[in-house]
Amino acid sequence: MPEALLADYGSPLAQQQQTTLQKIANFSVEFGPGKKDILDFTNQLSIMVRAGISLPEAMESIVAQLENKKFKAIITDIKNRIEAGESFSQALSRHRKVFKDIYVNMIAASEMSGSLSSMLQKLSSYIGQEMQTRSQVIGAMVYPGIIAFMAVSCTTFLLTFVLPKFTELFVGKEHMLPKPTVIIMALSSFLITYWLAIIIGIAAIITGLVFAIKTVTGRFWWDKTKLFLPLMKTLCKCLYITRGLHAMGVLINAGVPILDALNITAEVSGNVHYKNMWVGVHESVRQGKKIAQSFKKDSLLPASVIQMIRSGEDSGTLGSVLEEVSDFYQGKLKDTIKIVTSMIEPLMIVLMGMLVGFIAMAIILPIFKMSSMASGH
Repeated sequence: MPEALLADYGSPLAQQQQTTLQKIANFSVEFGPGKKDILDFTNQLSIMVRAGISLPEAMESIVAQLENKKFKAIITDIKNRIEAGESFSQALSRHRKVFKDIYVNMIAASEMSGSLSSMLQKLSSYIGQEMQTRSQVIGAMVYPGIIAFMAVSCTTFLLTFVLPKFTELFVGKEHMLPKPTVIIMALSSFLITYWLAIIIGIAAIITGLVFAIKTVTGRFWWDKTKLFLPLMKTLCKCLYITRGLHAMGVLINAGVPILDALNITAEVSGNVHYKNMWVGVHESVRQGKKIAQSFKKDSLLPASVIQMIRSGEDSGTLGSVLEEVSDFYQGKLKDTIKIVTSMIEPLMIVLMGMLVGFIAMAIILPIFKMSSMASGH
């Protein structure tokens, strides 16, 4: 009998089942490399190259420390391509989903000038600032989002769990109820009866909006809305100006040709309308005009910024001027975030208080009315 069991265990079917079980046990979901992974890689590579370590050796050392399997495979592939004779920028260009155009072009410029280590430092600084800007904007939205979620959750709880216990007191006395109570009771009944349809409807609306934004027309109108929404428009404009000018300044200082720099700036701008603006500037510069002359009267850049770009072009210090202007708008972005947050927080708290207060009033008013009538009787 044991021999038969061992024979079964060694059969192809049993081995296949064991392999399947091992795959299930080892299954894990792993995302691709993020900006933090790329920043750490760039920092480490910069230090090693500055110390005189060759690129393949530096990458091999970095790969041994990486935990993200997808990123490890990408860096290993880049190392193998360099050893096979490709340049660093060519190897990076094989993975443009991870290493964007700005990264590849700056590395290509450093290969021509022989300044790879300093260029990697500039890239680290650029990526770090982009991450900081992104975290500031996301952080500004977190607290209002939490308050909004709490307001909706609290209101739903009151309407679906608390209010129904009081409605039993009002049975047969509907004619005595004030308007706020009638409205709240109707809303409570609707939520309790159609809760599943409401959840499905909200999920469908959110999904529809997400897919709509991914279309060309939807993205066009969504990006335009962000530039006109109260409270949000100043924040968004500062963000897009900072991002565009910073990218362009870094690229020009790195020695990237001006037309390539404008193309990349358009791609990293983050907004369709700013992208179209930079594409228009690229076309004008390609036809022989200066950058400052290429902006239209209704440009999304303030006139003062265009004037500073003109001064930078005339003096031959365009890259430095762009980075200085982007630093100014970076500071302005921080101030705008503080102002927007300070305005949104009390507004959300007031709205939450009004909602809860209205529901409490709708519950308490009929109780007072009935008790006063009873005492008068």
